[in-house]
Amino acid sequence: MYGTQKAVNQVSFTVNKGEIVGFLGPNGAGKSTTMKMITGYIESDSGDIQVCGIPVKEDAISSKKKIGYLPEANPLYMDMYVREYLAFVSNIHGVSEAGKRIEEVINMVGLTPESNKKIGQLSKGYKQRVGLAAALVHDPEVLILDEPTSGLDPNQIIEIREVIRQLGKNKTVLFSSHIMQEVEAICDRVIIINKGNIVADDKLQNLQRTSSGKQYVTVEFKGNIDAETLKQLPGVETVSNTNPATYNIQCSNAEALKKELLKLSISKNLDIVSLKSETQNLESVFKALTTGSD
Repeated sequence: MYGTQKAVNQVSFTVNKGEIVGFLGPNGAGKSTTMKMITGYIESDSGDIQVCGIPVKEDAISSKKKIGYLPEANPLYMDMYVREYLAFVSNIHGVSEAGKRIEEVINMVGLTPESNKKIGQLSKGYKQRVGLAAALVHDPEVLILDEPTSGLDPNQIIEIREVIRQLGKNKTVLFSSHIMQEVEAICDRVIIINKGNIVADDKLQNLQRTSSGKQYVTVEFKGNIDAETLKQLPGVETVSNTNPATYNIQCSNAEALKKELLKLSISKNLDIVSLKSETQNLESVFKALTTGSD
């Protein structure tokens, strides 16, 4: 609660080792608040949070040792040099062979070209990399990343995306971003929160297929075919064509329709050039679930 305002309401989910889960929501939905509660940065008014089986309220220090946290604000000591700051963070966590580990994370997040500078001299993108390096330096089991690609240029985003993807193979990663393409590229599962409530928690592919109940198939024939023939197939709702031989079909079951199209091609002696299911992009799913629009 913030005064009389309830920030999150009975939010409940589990993230397993080896999962990269996208945590999405509009501004003010409760994302950062939830992340801060998981990390022990702020205390929840009720409920139970566990990190690697450790109750956060009962043993905050032990739970924090398991977590690497990159907050949205990314607070840094601007007068410290990059290695100096990472040594400071390493000392707090009691990292053994800190010098070796610092060099590993500098290389991992692509800080090497700027690693001899003071943090205050760095661009926003490189400051973001310092924050990510600090979250990784103690080799945590759980990563909480709040807008980790903020301020990065397109090439840097691709690099950090790959770092997160590799880390997700052996760690638990909760990843927040307003860039839907990033979530689509990195995450298999997505949790969407709106007005303090979870409105979706599913595999990305399932959300794209079912959030509006609509499914689509795109088919391209070698020769022309009448759209009316396609409209007669079971489960077809609408048919539109981008050229005389390519059709986008809205249907109730994409997989069943693809089978019907194959049968049709055989019976009509038609060659299919391409046949694929189309899903909504995450931006459309997000809009539908957080604004009530279709």
